[in-house]
Amino acid sequence: MLRRYWFDFELPHAQARIVSYGLGCGVTAYDYDDAMSLMKEQVFGTEEFPPIRKVSEDVDVSTLDAKHVRPNMGVPVFRGVWFPFRVIS
Repeated sequence: MLRRYWFDFELPHAQARIVSYGLGCGVTAYDYDDAMSLMKEQVFGTEEFPPIRKVSEDVDVSTLDAKHVRPNMGVPVFRGVWFPFRVIS
């Protein structure tokens, strides 16, 4: 069963650009460890993983930022990172 996670980070200014200027990261995954792995692979890559300030499990996407997050996110029902959303070509 897949679960939706929303991660808020303690971001140094230099890393804020990686996670959409500090708005957070949305991931649908099998569990917390799977979500962490997907973020490492698809968002941070070789960058240092920032400290996590807060994790919301089974997040209701309607509660997320209506001006920046919701209009720019991918589909949160499939496994993967849906915010920040990047089209892989």
